[in-house]
Amino acid sequence: MTSVIRHLEVNRDDVLAAAARISGLVERTPLIATEIRGVRVWLKCECMQTGGAFKLRGATNRLLQLSPEERERGVVAFSSGNHARGVAIAAKRLGIRAVIVMPSDAPQVKVDGTAAEGAEIIFYDRRTESREEISAKIAAESGATVVPSFDDVHIVAGQGTVGLEVAEELGADPPAIIVPVGGGGLAAGIALACPASAIIGSEPEGWDDMRRSLEAGEIVQVGSDHPPTLCDALQTPRVSPITYGVMQDRKAQVVAVSDADVEVAVLWAFEEHDLILEPGGAAALAAVLAGEVDPPAGSVIILSGGNIDPAQHARIVGA
Repeated sequence: MTSVIRHLEVNRDDVLAAAARISGLVERTPLIATEIRGVRVWLKCECMQTGGAFKLRGATNRLLQLSPEERERGVVAFSSGNHARGVAIAAKRLGIRAVIVMPSDAPQVKVDGTAAEGAEIIFYDRRTESREEISAKIAAESGATVVPSFDDVHIVAGQGTVGLEVAEELGADPPAIIVPVGGGGLAAGIALACPASAIIGSEPEGWDDMRRSLEAGEIVQVGSDHPPTLCDALQTPRVSPITYGVMQDRKAQVVAVSDADVEVAVLWAFEEHDLILEPGGAAALAAVLAGEVDPPAGSVIILSGGNIDPAQHARIVGA
C-alpha cells in the first residue's frame, strides 16, 4: 500500500504537464541508432542537453512553478554538479538568485560550469558534512526555496520528459529503457512516461542503494564503507520515497557496474559515435556493454551526461 501512495504523488499526467511547461526551454536531444552484440538499440543523448545533462528539465519545471514571492527570495540546491548547473541555468533565465551547495571534490568542469551561470557556490565535505542540513540552514536564514535533485515531484516529472521524447520519436514505448541511477529521479520519471517499457537502472558498485532497496522492500542507505567511484553524478547515499515508490511500483530492475565497466563505455561512445560522456552518464551503456543487461532489439540506453574533466576523458580514451 505504501508504494502505491508514493506512486500517486507524481504520475504520467504530471510528466505531460511538465513537457508542455518546459517546451522551448530545453533541447529535444538526439536518438541515435547503434548496434551492440548484433542487437540494434538506440542511444538517447542527454549528454547533448543544454548544461551537458538531463538536469535542466527538472530544474526548469520546478523553478517555473515558484510564486513571485518565492522567486524574489531565491533558491538553494545541493549537487555534485549536473543538477547544480541545471538549477543555475534555469535560475539565470528567470532572474532568480541561486545558491548551490557542492562537494569540495566535485569535478572542476562542473564547478566552473555552475559558476559561469552566475550561481553562488558553497562547498562542503561529503564525508563529514550534510548537504541537506547546510541547504536547510541557508533556506531558513534567507527564505530561499530548496530545490532537491530528485526528492521532488516536479523534478521527477520534468526528468520524465526524456521518456516522452523517446516514445514520440519511436512511435511507441520501447521494449526496455536502461537508465543511470543516482537518486532515481530520471529513472522514475521515465518509468512514468513510458508505462509499457521495462525499466532497468544502472548504479556504481558500492553505491547501488536503489538496487538494494528494491531487493529489501524498503529504502536502504549506502553504507559508510562505500568505495570511491568515478561516477560522481551517481554518488547518492539514499534514494527518496518518491523515486523508490515509482521504481518499486513499476517492478524496475537495477544492476551495478564497476569503474572499469564505465571507462569501457566512455571509450566506446567516443570511438563509435564521437560522443563525450562523463562516467555517471555512461553507467547505463556500461551495463549493456558489460553484459549486465541484455536488452531486446529496439531498446533505448540513456546517456545522461557529458560533463567530464578533459584530462580525465583524455586518459580514458588514450588521447
